[in-house]
This record gives sequence, structure tokens and C-alpha cells, in this order.
Amino acid sequence: MNIWAVANQKGGVGKTTTSVSLAGLFAQRGVRVLLIDLDPHGSLTSYFGMEPEAPGASVYSLFQAAAEGRTLNPLRVVHPTAFDRISLMPAATALATLDRQLGGKDGMGLVLKRALATLDDQFDMVIIDCPPILGVTLVNALAAADFLILPVQTEFLALKGLERMLKTLTMVQRSRKTRLEYFIVPTMYDQRTRASRDSLQVLRDQYFDRVWTEFIPVDTLFREASRQGKPISWLAPDSRGSQAYSALLARLPYRVAGSMPDLVPSLTRSVQEVSG
Repeated sequence: MNIWAVANQKGGVGKTTTSVSLAGLFAQRGVRVLLIDLDPHGSLTSYFGMEPEAPGASVYSLFQAAAEGRTLNPLRVVHPTAFDRISLMPAATALATLDRQLGGKDGMGLVLKRALATLDDQFDMVIIDCPPILGVTLVNALAAADFLILPVQTEFLALKGLERMLKTLTMVQRSRKTRLEYFIVPTMYDQRTRASRDSLQVLRDQYFDRVWTEFIPVDTLFREASRQGKPISWLAPDSRGSQAYSALLARLPYRVAGSMPDLVPSLTRSVQEVSG
């Protein structure tokens, strides 16, 4: 089972769009996907027609059970969606209280990692949509993930969010047994604007092979896909946005046993050398 975290310490850079778009592409290829919403705002949860404010089992239930010393089967907080092979562990607004209520308790940083360890035979891919702030939930995501995707809007304020995120990653790396590789994905690129063009060049100049050489363009069909609650590849497979995420997927490292044997890319040697 592959576990990817989609994170950036700035909101509005395309984390949820990236999570949904990649999940849709995987599902269309026969891969069983679990989406996890760790943001108390619940954008990913709302995308699939669920409400973060609604009572019932959510990802918050896992943290609550761990804090109380109870055992909770993670499958109890996994919900089906309207799309075959896409399941969701929804957010709850109560996630916003985690740091204040439960953050000081021992073991809170590994709740998600332990829960996912019991689901290895249930899903091929796990994609975690992270909150834009450093706290218990983001630490959980980085501890559980085996790969990190960093969407960065191509504008200069978003570059500052990337810098904060990389500092957080450096901090988390000290407590991980294995190195967490990451890949920067330029998003919301508008070639008509100088700000987008300059920001993309800065990313390429500063991060070299850690940044995707392509980009996710501005596409109004992302908004329409969100309105209809569908991954863009299900709504408009020939759209610019869908084609861009398909190209991105071909660049990302994953392995799915018995599925898509010809779609198992790996990071290039140069990326490994940079991280080493």
C-alpha cells in the first residue's frame, strides 16, 4: 500500500484538487484508493457530498479513541463514495480542537500510521489531504506517508508557504526512521501573467529536480468538477486539467501489486542524489 500526503503550509494552492484528481485517475485504472481528509475545514469531505459538521464516525474518531485508550477499527470511519474504488475517511470540524485537547498526550503523532497499518490489504493507494497549519494532524500525515506531494501555486506568496513546509519536513525527518521523499507540483499556472511565469522559473531555479518540469494549468473545469462532486478525469477526461494530472501521475513513484505493471514509475537518479 502506497501512502501519499498532499501538503503545503498555505491554503488555496490546490491540495484538495490534487488529491481528488489523482484519486480519480487511479480509480479509473482499477486501483483501490482511500482518501483521508485531515483539514477541519473539510473541503475534501464536502467535495464528495459529506458534511464535516455531521455527527458520526470521522478521522477525528481515531484520535479520540487513541487518547482514551480504546481500540477502534479504522474501517468504521471509512465511507464509500459515489465512485467505484474511491473511499473516504472524512474530516470533522472537531479536528480544529485536537492540538488544544489531545496534542499533549503521548502517542498522538502516530495515530494515523498505526491505523493505516491495519488496512494494508484493503487499499492500494492512500492519499492524505493535509491542513495548511503545523499541528498534530500534519505531523500524523508526515509520519504515516511514504511520499510527499507539495502543490505550490505559481505566485510569490505561495513560495513562502513552501519554505515553511520544507522547514517542517526537516523537523519531522529527524524523528522518522526512513527519509520522506517529496516532489513539488506547480499549480494554477496562468501563462498570460508574468507572476505565474516568474514564479515557475523561481521554483525551477531553486529546487531543480525536486520540482515537476510541467505544471497544472488554470482550468475552469476544475470548478465545475468540484460543483458536481466529481474528479475532473471523470467529468472531462480531455480537459487541460485532467491531461495535466495524467502527466503528473506518470511522473510519480508508486507500486500497486498486480495492477498497472506498466505504470510503476520511479524518481530519477538525480532526485535520489539531491536527497542523499
